[in-house]
Amino acid sequence: MLILLALALPAKAEDLVAGLSQSRISISANFDGSEILIFGAVKRDSPIPEGQLGIIVTVEGPKTPLTVRRKDKQALIWVNSAAVEIDRAPSFYAVNTSGPLEQVLKQTSDMRHSITVRRAIRSVGAPMDIQDPTNFTDALIRIREAQGLYQQNVGAVEIEDQTLFNTSVALPANLVEGDYTSRIYLTREGQVIAEYASSIDVAKVGLERFLFTLAHDQPLAYGLLSLAIAIAAGWGASAVFRYLQG
Repeated sequence: MLILLALALPAKAEDLVAGLSQSRISISANFDGSEILIFGAVKRDSPIPEGQLGIIVTVEGPKTPLTVRRKDKQALIWVNSAAVEIDRAPSFYAVNTSGPLEQVLKQTSDMRHSITVRRAIRSVGAPMDIQDPTNFTDALIRIREAQGLYQQNVGAVEIEDQTLFNTSVALPANLVEGDYTSRIYLTREGQVIAEYASSIDVAKVGLERFLFTLAHDQPLAYGLLSLAIAIAAGWGASAVFRYLQG
């Protein structure tokens, strides 16, 4: 019975097929950023429907909780005066669109799919004594935009003949490792009608991986190694200085 019902469901008028230029990013000691090319096509079994076509591509890094604090000046120093807990905020988030966001995405679809940066950030609520909780989210977005971690690239998706599309997302050097997700949304008149997702593995390699693992799994050994390196570096610099003086 379930099989018969599934067969009776109408096929999508439009769907997505897509790919990535790379599905793994290796963070080494000399990593200075990377770029991912995202490309694909709109698959159809019928003529192109009427209505404005839109493509939105997002790349999202691991989500973590954090606290956003506000500093106020009291006397001659700056001190923390208020804080808002953010339940989940992506460590990296890029939104590439084929046109102005208000034309390719309606607010109802954004609410349903959490596509824009603001929708991707989930706040658990602010204390009762804070009158402007949205300002804390705005501050987080501004800070991460300045760091290249949050991006909104309007018109960065190129569409050819309402079928083929491509775009690229620049990944900054200050990425955190983890599982990243690329999502592609196909819209008609601002409504999402199809979605495609793929994963990107971002991981430290080589010396970066060794030091990261040592620091988290064996903090005592990491501390002793850091101390030994500092002593050796100081002794070496002193020896070179004495040699040059002599």
